Amino acid sequence: MRTQRPRGRLLAAAAALALLMTGCSDGPDRDDGTIRLRFQSLAWQKESVDANKELVKEWNATHPDVQVEYVQGSWDSVHDQLLTSFEGGEAPDIIHDASDDLADFAYGGYLADLTELLPERLRSDIPRQSWETTTFGDGVYGVPFLQEPRVLIANAGILESSGIRIPTAEKPWSWEEFRQITKNLTKRMGKGKYAVAWPLKEPVSVTLNLGLSAGGKLFHRGQDGKVTIDFGDGDGVVPGTIHDQVNVDGSASRGTLGVGGSDALPGFFGGKYAMVPLGFSYRQQIAQQAPEGFRWTVLPAPAGPDGPAQGVSPQTLSVSQDSAHKEEAAQFIDFMLRPQNMVRLAKGDWMLPTGTQALEDPALHTEKDGWATGADLARHLRPAPAQSVRGYPEWKDKVATPAYQEYYSGAIDEKELRERLVEDGNLVLARYQR
Repeated sequence: MRTQRPRGRLLAAAAALALLMTGCSDGPDRDDGTIRLRFQSLAWQKESVDANKELVKEWNATHPDVQVEYVQGSWDSVHDQLLTSFEGGEAPDIIHDASDDLADFAYGGYLADLTELLPERLRSDIPRQSWETTTFGDGVYGVPFLQEPRVLIANAGILESSGIRIPTAEKPWSWEEFRQITKNLTKRMGKGKYAVAWPLKEPVSVTLNLGLSAGGKLFHRGQDGKVTIDFGDGDGVVPGTIHDQVNVDGSASRGTLGVGGSDALPGFFGGKYAMVPLGFSYRQQIAQQAPEGFRWTVLPAPAGPDGPAQGVSPQTLSVSQDSAHKEEAAQFIDFMLRPQNMVRLAKGDWMLPTGTQALEDPALHTEKDGWATGADLARHLRPAPAQSVRGYPEWKDKVATPAYQEYYSGAIDEKELRERLVEDGNLVLARYQR
């Protein structure tokens, strides 16, 4: 899943400028016959950037005939930046992105089909459900390598003193139980404090991915291959819970609805919120920023009848269709994603690897910092509902984001939410499926 990141326009502009300065990816190699590849990475945390750069350095030291240049990109505007570089013939050879951003590029012919380029070792090591996130039509257009469940980061002291049942991956809270617990816990905490803070500046992926556990699908593909939106009962469980926590029970903070995850942490550290639903990688910020003596724990997100299933959009590595050296680019990806290297990337980004061998590494099963909880949830991760939907970025930005934001704030009711997501949403998707 593409996580919320501290984003800066200066970094995005610098990345775009770097791409322009480096020139076209399929230009001629130097006179010495060395193949030159460009790898655009979206790593942003220091540990993650260091891990990526170290792996590039190791590759270059052992592959003198195929040299890789590290190019720093940004999550801030990667979709538009890549589209511009594709259309201008300046795309990097190896592309770091998220699987929910690939559909338009894959169907648009900008990404290479990796089906025949990847070795059996890599194909068999990554589970089928992960490959589904990068499969569009009959082709595979990216290698999913990092993923993160959404979890509850909780104040251990508040939960322990309350006497409530602590959920586990084997026995999580149901959504109904979660609502009741947050209602009761808020009363115990006192005025001005809340059991939960939902940072929902970007509400769509949170809502859809958690909704899988309650049977939510929203997107439905017909026999003709076209996708339409239909809002069923399961699609209303997660948004209904959040809406009621904020507007009915008063157990969730209204003030955090428009902020990102990082913005909710000061209140969490100060005891204003007992729990904050966040992506798994936020543990790094918490471990680094929590006040001395602050005790926190990682809990699984609430679950529905289907257990703790939730959708994810893994981070991916793809190859540009215009690259003159697709085989060498795929070989570099295979090197980057050897089990031991995948563990290094996962630890650097505080996420989970998709590879089964890497996921077995003992370093990812420790109780410290909640690694074990995340590893226990890995088998329940499924492709995000909108994974292969053309037009999803536009639907998310123009229709779903404002509709969910208004619903969570209490400005509209569920009936209007349903109408806007379905009616306006289907108009958007139809334009991409003519």
